[in-house]
Amino acid sequence: MALNNVNIKRISIIGDGGWGTTLAIHLSRKKYPVTLWGAFPENIAQSAKSRENKKFLPGIKIPALVRLTSNLDEAISFGDLIVLSTPSEYLTDTLSKVQHTSYKGKVFVSVIKGIHPMSFKRMSQIIEEYLPRVPLVVLSGPTIAGEVAQNIATTAVAACKDQKLAIAIQKVFNSPSFRIYTNTDVIGVEFGGSVKNVIALACGICDGLKLGTNAKAAVLTRGLVEITRLGVALGGRQETFYGLTGLGDLVTTCFSPNSRNRTVGEALGKGKKIKDVLSGMDAVAEGVVTAKAVYLLAQKEKIEMPIVGEVYKIIFENKLAKNAMKDLLSRPLKPESSLR
Repeated sequence: MALNNVNIKRISIIGDGGWGTTLAIHLSRKKYPVTLWGAFPENIAQSAKSRENKKFLPGIKIPALVRLTSNLDEAISFGDLIVLSTPSEYLTDTLSKVQHTSYKGKVFVSVIKGIHPMSFKRMSQIIEEYLPRVPLVVLSGPTIAGEVAQNIATTAVAACKDQKLAIAIQKVFNSPSFRIYTNTDVIGVEFGGSVKNVIALACGICDGLKLGTNAKAAVLTRGLVEITRLGVALGGRQETFYGLTGLGDLVTTCFSPNSRNRTVGEALGKGKKIKDVLSGMDAVAEGVVTAKAVYLLAQKEKIEMPIVGEVYKIIFENKLAKNAMKDLLSRPLKPESSLR
């Protein structure tokens, strides 16, 4: 299919988690031949045999147009469009392997949300570091995988400085139930989609403490201020954070019972230790790694992010959740302002 000089006929998804599998299903429904790659041969074999990813997306059938493989060379060779959907903490390892494949001349889409805990780089920056000059679009938004897989109405944003490329990817992913917008603010889109996972942990902690809707609304709203404060300081546009990839994604992640980050936060609010919570999960809660990265980045940039700071202390310093909430409420009084 020729789209604004971008010729997309076949698509490969790198990462067979819930979101990667969902996008493979979604794109195959649009009649694209799709290859879905996973790092673990046993999970790929099980999914190929049952036509269902029972580990990460149970109850949803994988169409016949989706090929499954654990051979990365095969997956990269197959697609004109390569969708990167690995957990953020495994991205550099995956990209170091992609470097040795036939990736040149292909278009890339990143659906990964996170910030590198040491370099503080956004995911698109890491991709560009490992795969220089590849055409790259970021796809992000309030997208609970199970809802998209069931064709429940959803929206997302294709972000790229090259508007023509963003429009091309918009057309690839858009469907009657999955509406795609475009945006040129890649920085804002990525920071919104990443930092909201930390605020979702905080909202989950509220649930675990049984604090009620008032407290969650306060954490969500002031959390958005913190996200915006950081994102604007680092080059994002303020209006982006009030759109789908900021406020929209934040609301979904903070209130959905299917949100991994909110669920982890709820367990922390009930007094469980982070290692015990994570040991019982197959899927990755990106907010845990991102909390450390954002906390350290905020300190480096001298940006005030008190909610992020308390989440960091609960996870990494074993601070009691009830004490964290008490400290947030007892901070010095101040006027309300969107960025104060």
